Amino acid sequence: MSKLIKLPVIKDSRGSLTVIEKLLPFNIKRVYFIYNANGLRGGHRHKLTRQALICLSGSCSIYINNGITEEKVELKHPNHCLLIDPEDWHTMQGFKNNTILLVLASEYYDVKDYINESYD
Repeated sequence: MSKLIKLPVIKDSRGSLTVIEKLLPFNIKRVYFIYNANGLRGGHRHKLTRQALICLSGSCSIYINNGITEEKVELKHPNHCLLIDPEDWHTMQGFKNNTILLVLASEYYDVKDYINESYD
């Protein structure tokens, strides 16, 4: 099931810096970000891909269902990282203006890795 982790923040008079290093339970093979979104995104789970979601700006809601447990997570801080396992059916919605959702993935894109059927 998904897990929310807090990323370290280094602050000084120049601003804040967050580094993602040795924190994710996978090596990053794919990076993409979602912006100018409205409506529903996602709507699938994976066979292999693990993901880390970070809302760099704005906020959005992530609905997760692993077939046993369901939860809804609000991402609204750039130092909060939501880890999503392959079996987690997930949707992203409720994007506020100027939201940028960064996704770090453990696998390269492969259409055969997607499972589009939700759990009953």
